[in-house]
Parts: sequence; structure tokens; C-alpha cells
Amino acid sequence: MTIKDTREEWEIRATDVPFRGKKTSVRTDDVVMPDGTVVTRDYQVHPGSVAVLALDDADRVLVIRQYRHPVRRKLWEIPAGLLDVPGENPLHAAQRELYEEAHVKAEDWRVLTDVYTTPGGCDEAVRIFLARGLSEAEGERFEVEHEEADMELERVPVAELVRGVLAGELQNNCLVVGVLSLVAARQGDGLDALRPAQAPWPARPFES
Repeated sequence: MTIKDTREEWEIRATDVPFRGKKTSVRTDDVVMPDGTVVTRDYQVHPGSVAVLALDDADRVLVIRQYRHPVRRKLWEIPAGLLDVPGENPLHAAQRELYEEAHVKAEDWRVLTDVYTTPGGCDEAVRIFLARGLSEAEGERFEVEHEEADMELERVPVAELVRGVLAGELQNNCLVVGVLSLVAARQGDGLDALRPAQAPWPARPFES
């Protein structure tokens, strides 16, 4: 048996958008269940995101520490950001985020994994890239503001991040998934066997 997620769409009898924000919105659908009953489902509509696990030659991951107001925490994370433009190439977005948040560029890009962050209440899809061959980016640093103005930047050994994840000390979704996926890939066919950076992404189709 092959374990694989599949696309399926149940009938929607009615839909409403009670809230529209700057980047996301809330949608309410009346969905027909397999037994014929109709139930209401509320969820956040999200443009999608990219994240970058940037690995240097010393086997350290570039991480940032940033305040996240909804959870009232400063979290250690990997560089990440929204897909601001419909149909935007996720690789280009990831390269932009790595530059803006860390002023770093990378020579080798692979798809590490794709995830839905909270599919029970949000349609956000995230593509996590592995970036290697790191170097300082050229040009002026990106001017940050708001929470990003207080960001801290570090390079942390992979083993230390794994320890923190399993101890419950590191809880950012993309960091947790990215680091553990890195370890799993190494134990499997190796990092060079990962999907190419331009691999198809059915959750967020894009133009190459």
C-alpha cells in the first residue's frame, strides 16, 4: 500500500467570508458530509509560505529569534515569509527571505519538505527549502521594521537543534519540521537525493 495524500473536495452548499485582513481572511463553508448532513466549517484562508533551512559548511543552521504576538513568545525560527504574489515562484520567494532576514545567499537549493501547518483550521501550505553553499549577500542590508527590528541571528549546530526540539524547547513549526526532515534525509538517500528546487507543488502551483 502506498501512503500518499490525495486531493478531494466535498460539496459546499454555501460560503461566506466574514473577515478579510491584509494578507489572510476567514471563510465559513457549509460542507456536505458523506452521510448527507451539512456542517459548518470556519477556517483561515492563507496565501502560503516558504521557509529556508540554511546549512553552512560547519553543519550549523542559520536561525533567527523573533517575537510572535499570538503565542506571546520569542521563538527561534528559520527564515520564512509569505508568498505575497499569486503564482509567485516559491524558490524566488525563499531566496528573497534569506536575503532580507539574514543577508545571506546560497548556491545549492533543494526542496526539503512540503507541509500544511494546521489543516484543521487553516489552508496554509509551506514549502521548506534546504539551502547550502552559504555566503554573505551583496549590496545593502534590507531595512527591517516592527518585530523584525528586534530579531537575533545565530548559527546553531544541527545536533543542538535536534536536542532542543525533542526537549520541547524549540517549537516553531518550520524549524521543527525542517530540522527533523534534514536528519531523516541524511539517514535515507542523502541530501543530494532531495527534490530539485523547482519541483512541482500542487498545493501552490507556480510559474517557473
